[in-house]
Amino acid sequence: MSGFSVTFRLDWSEVSSAFQRLAYVMADTTPITRAIGTGLVTSTQDRFDDEISPDGAAWAPLNPVYAAGKRGAGILRERAMRGGLQGSITYRAARAEVEVGSNKIHARVHQDGAVITPKGGGRLVFRLGNRVVHARSVTIPARPYVGISSDDQVMILDVVEGGLARALGSGPSSGRLR
Repeated sequence: MSGFSVTFRLDWSEVSSAFQRLAYVMADTTPITRAIGTGLVTSTQDRFDDEISPDGAAWAPLNPVYAAGKRGAGILRERAMRGGLQGSITYRAARAEVEVGSNKIHARVHQDGAVITPKGGGRLVFRLGNRVVHARSVTIPARPYVGISSDDQVMILDVVEGGLARALGSGPSSGRLR
């Protein structure tokens, strides 16, 4: 080269070390998927309190006669594992996925809605308020609670970015600034 030139010599040891730390984290991502699972359980349980679906739509209101006679939190909002759907929300984390849901038999009915009909073709008989109802079917509207909201998407990205930043030595616990 004639004229003027500058030679740069790069020390790749820090870059190589960062890639090694990144490979280590990516070999087992279950700590990240567990953190995502914990966040999704919390937001799913919060949807019961807010009575909204993951997309922010309000749940269908309860039948007013049923709501007037309802005592306590009911089968949806009981927080502890004593029977309530809200308290039964759990997650299972694996290397590449997180599963969020409930083992309650009525979980799908509340997520997707259902039409309940009598087994024998007769009528359903149940008490609603102070009267006995005989019905050919009962429709339970969907009240979706499991899913990924826009806030959940942000949380997931934050968890993944935070895990990678820590692995690369630039996260909050690394002592270095980003």
